[in-house]
Amino acid sequence: MSAPAASPGPPTGVSRADLVADAAVTLLAERGMRGLTHRAVDERAGLPQGSTSNVARTRQALLELTVRRLADREARVLALHEMPDPRAGLDALVGALALATHRALTRHRTLTLARYELALEATRRPELRAHFDAAGARFREQLGVLVTAMGSADPARHVLSLVAWADGLMFSCVAGSFHSEVPSLQEVRSGLRELLDGMLGGRPVP
Repeated sequence: MSAPAASPGPPTGVSRADLVADAAVTLLAERGMRGLTHRAVDERAGLPQGSTSNVARTRQALLELTVRRLADREARVLALHEMPDPRAGLDALVGALALATHRALTRHRTLTLARYELALEATRRPELRAHFDAAGARFREQLGVLVTAMGSADPARHVLSLVAWADGLMFSCVAGSFHSEVPSLQEVRSGLRELLDGMLGGRPVP
């Protein structure tokens, strides 16, 4: 009798932990928090039963793993490290931020939905809140550097306004009353231009 075939490992270049976390992100977007179980992650990731438990034994560990992976993937979508040099002017910044926001609304809608599921869960789990906030701090810090370089007189307040505007737009168009009316890239650009004009439009770029 031949030995059973070995279970396939994760795709080349993808760790098992990332494979588990990616499956968890997809489940959160499709089924919500109640649909996120170790067994469901195993099935979605195409892994043998028990694989997720080996990577993240508890539900808390699974949620923390998912938050970290989601932050990494969203960072690549937003690509703040690729933003234009402030000397390129306000139009260049508006275009880059609009493109990043529009990607989150369209091709990467799953990530956006998963983030809102995790944000709500974090309000009930203080231990998850710390991980969720730490992930968000990276984005806020990078955005703060950008608006400071553009001449913001109050970077902390302007970052809050920008994040609140983007989050409000994304929630409304992904899970809220405008979920069937995703704005075009030009519409996102126009909204951002209006916002940033009020903050930075009258200030010369250093």
